[in-house]
Amino acid sequence: MHHARQHAETRARERRHRLAHEAARLMAEGGFRDYHQAKLKAAERLGFHDDASLPRNREIEQALREYQRLFAGESQLQAVHSRRQAAVRALEFLAGFSPRLVGPVLDGTADANSPVLLQLHTDDADAVARFLEEHRIPADARTRHVRLDRKRDGDFPVWLFSAEELTFDLTVLPLDALRQAPLSGVDEKPLKRASLANLQQLIADEEISAYQSEAR
Repeated sequence: MHHARQHAETRARERRHRLAHEAARLMAEGGFRDYHQAKLKAAERLGFHDDASLPRNREIEQALREYQRLFAGESQLQAVHSRRQAAVRALEFLAGFSPRLVGPVLDGTADANSPVLLQLHTDDADAVARFLEEHRIPADARTRHVRLDRKRDGDFPVWLFSAEELTFDLTVLPLDALRQAPLSGVDEKPLKRASLANLQQLIADEEISAYQSEAR
């Protein structure tokens, strides 16, 4: 009985591992942005239909990093670097809204299709729309469901616009969301985010690290 259970657990673990890597491949190559969609598509492709086999989002994120390290190489690093530089300029431009960078550009998993995800903070729901209009920036309006904390969630305004051949995605949150980051859709923990100063420090640290690697 014990061996049968061990065997079942090993099989479930192997399935989760395979699914995580297939979902990561779909995200890297197939343009999937959503972990849940990538997970379901991977399960469909591999013919796994039991929920016990579905990997956690964090497992897919780890597999995605591994995949990019093995297969994407220089082009992926360049995609991250160019988007971080563009994010610096966007954070400066949108400074009046206490902006923060979040998502793949910050965590280093961005690719050539990744938008620059920013969170802006204001209690004036129309302020960002007015600001974009004043600067003659055409933007598309959307909404996004965000969990601010364990007790509060809601649909918040999103503005999408293009600049420097990149897509910028702005989620407008209430001012008090500055105190604590919203919860991540990956692991339900407070979202990793960066202010302008944080991002400039990250870029500087990575440039120093790259220089030291080359000098060895």
